[in-house]
Amino acid sequence: MAVNHEPTLSKQTIYDGKIFNVELHEVELPDGNASKREVVKHPGAVAVVGMTDDGKIPLVRQFRKATEEFLLEIPAGKREAGEEAISTAVRELKEETGYTAGHLEEIAQLYTSPGFANELISIYIASDLQVGVPQTEADEFLTVEEWTLEEIRAGLNKQSFRDAKTAFAVQTLLARANS
Repeated sequence: MAVNHEPTLSKQTIYDGKIFNVELHEVELPDGNASKREVVKHPGAVAVVGMTDDGKIPLVRQFRKATEEFLLEIPAGKREAGEEAISTAVRELKEETGYTAGHLEEIAQLYTSPGFANELISIYIASDLQVGVPQTEADEFLTVEEWTLEEIRAGLNKQSFRDAKTAFAVQTLLARANS
């Protein structure tokens, strides 16, 4: 018998941070026993994969402390309180790459790590890109790289994309280009 719910018996915030909060939930299991769940509460994020008129995909390379390595990613960022996802997409694309998009289309929403976090990322495809100057935040240090579809395909084969949202988005872009 499949059970699709773990009622929360109690919860407390054990960390209240700038980007996310952590809650400790006591839940009732399907067999009636209690257990604890640590839950990361996140306001959500947006990621944007785009292609210029000359077939280049703007990517950002930045150091990620959690992984202790530089990762190659599509532009992305956290949604601000009350901000619509598409507004975040416009802002993050401009901040990180300098590009503005004539058209944005949401292609997916996905949970990053549903075993412990509620972060939901909206993925957009951007087209009709116009070049501009990046406007990164004061604590954001990244470099912009522009890859062709062929380089993306080769990068996937070499496991160059270790960031899940980026791997998903560029594979979707490739699938659309092949259809």
